Amino acid sequence: MNLTKSLLRVALATGLLLLIPLVAMQFTAEVNWTLSDFVFAGVLLFGAGLVFVLAARLATNPLYRAAAGVAVAAGLLLVWANAAVGLVGSEHNPANKLYAGVLAVAFIGALVARFRPRGMSNAMFAASLTYLVITALALFVWTPAGAAAEPSVHLLNVVGANAGFAALWAVSGWLFRRASGPASSLQQRLA
Repeated sequence: MNLTKSLLRVALATGLLLLIPLVAMQFTAEVNWTLSDFVFAGVLLFGAGLVFVLAARLATNPLYRAAAGVAVAAGLLLVWANAAVGLVGSEHNPANKLYAGVLAVAFIGALVARFRPRGMSNAMFAASLTYLVITALALFVWTPAGAAAEPSVHLLNVVGANAGFAALWAVSGWLFRRASGPASSLQQRLA
């Protein structure tokens, strides 16, 4: 499939996903999105789709594509959850800004690896470790206070949810590692 058709599909999927909150707003007051919410969500969804399309075009190896899909999903969920409710404390907790470091590690690691599976694996494992370190710092060193704290959320829930997010990065790393086997078509294409 050519790039134009792929981007058209991403745009269509983005539009269809944005219809969900638009329709929900007609039936309930609990969904109250502003124009800026729709723009943010549209840019985020289309951007994630674009990154996946570009990454998937690098290889015909299904493991590489799966790994790229999991990495893109992990990044999308990280940004979405952090913007919506925050990953530690409330969305007003300044420690949540540290999670941009996870995206930076994954992105810079991918560039340094030149998108080769073995290097991508290392980058995703590093992103997972970075996620865990940032969560520990945010919970135990830079503890939320005042409006940034959420006393109704138990520590075990926060740790469990953040461990799940970190696991997504690790799964992506594992899939990239599997894609780096001797039969990897990406290695042949990039050589």
